[in-house]
Amino acid sequence: MRPFVFATGIEASCPRVLLSDGRTVRMDEYEKTGHYARWRDDFALVKELELDVLRYGPPYHSTHRGPGCYDWSFADETFAELKRLRITPLVDLCHFGIPDWAGDFQNPEWPHHFADYARAFAERYPWVRFFTPVNEIFITATFSAQNGWWNECRTGDRTFITALKHLCQANVLAMGAIVAARRRAGAREPVFVQSESSEYFHAAHPDCVSQAQLLNERRFLALDLTYGYPVSVGTYQYLIEHGMTDGEYHWFARHHVPAHCIMGTDYYAANEHIVHADGSLSPSGDIFGYYVLTRQYYNRYRLPVMHTETNTAEPSAQTWLWKQWANIVRLRQDGVPVVGFTWYSLIDQVDWDTTLREDNGRVNPLGLADLQRRLRPVGIAYQRLVREWRTIMCTNNLLLKLGY
Repeated sequence: MRPFVFATGIEASCPRVLLSDGRTVRMDEYEKTGHYARWRDDFALVKELELDVLRYGPPYHSTHRGPGCYDWSFADETFAELKRLRITPLVDLCHFGIPDWAGDFQNPEWPHHFADYARAFAERYPWVRFFTPVNEIFITATFSAQNGWWNECRTGDRTFITALKHLCQANVLAMGAIVAARRRAGAREPVFVQSESSEYFHAAHPDCVSQAQLLNERRFLALDLTYGYPVSVGTYQYLIEHGMTDGEYHWFARHHVPAHCIMGTDYYAANEHIVHADGSLSPSGDIFGYYVLTRQYYNRYRLPVMHTETNTAEPSAQTWLWKQWANIVRLRQDGVPVVGFTWYSLIDQVDWDTTLREDNGRVNPLGLADLQRRLRPVGIAYQRLVREWRTIMCTNNLLLKLGY
């Protein structure tokens, strides 16, 4: 990657969801947004916006057909075009969904099958260097196995920890498989961007402080396990009490992949929460904002940072874009190695207003372009931001140029 990259992504969520009428459906955002039919138009938009990087991946649920069995037909077409257009893909290999044959994230065999898939991808496309093996592990485990919304649609701490454990194992095993594949090919070392939701929990009352502190420790779990970072005693007890063994916990420290990692932090206004006296949560809005949360995550892991997701709907999108950008600039001025920014996603999304739990076909105006592939005002503003800031952000003397 360059010293600083400007990115977008094509929303690739594909969880299975149990609808209120009892039907189980695959909520495939590529299908809902027309990407399967219009991927050439979507890639052309990336070039029009003059962006460096596209968060993008094959549809995992339909590409991984079974153990050791893959259908690369769609990926072969799309990745050939990305290569031709010289768009750098940051490859999203698992985005909230799992193939039907693999069951769900409670399956202890799935991490090994996923590592085989990651290896096969890296061998087939040896020119690809940047990967997010498993997107937003914490959110995937929470929505699937604690809130009961997606995939296994189960609730409780034990199912949550099981899903989290398997997702983190899949992430680590996939990283190792990709490193091995690239070394066998004599290619450059891969770069892994762990795109994770940055969260914070605010106590609504003094009686809630302890619960908020517990939640603020647990928000780090996906990255703690992936990076082999030692957790607190209380968090370790929570893991053990809800199904993780001591050996499984220490497996992560032993298998941490010594490769170049970038900590991807996703931030939306809904990422901060209020903890109420009855234990319930409600959105707080952006009280601390991206700057404060990113400093907390950076201070914990000391890794380069990339802002890997943000958006909000029109008509507030342009204001939100500039607010996020101001946070990026301030972080860089204060010495945090922020290496990229992403407006997610390229085109509008569908049914995210219900967290994909209802199959309404409702368009959410969150993209840089609408579903007719016309740039929205925020898309034009982002294009202008890229043109104005690219040179200064891609130099190593940013502070000097900004007068600090």
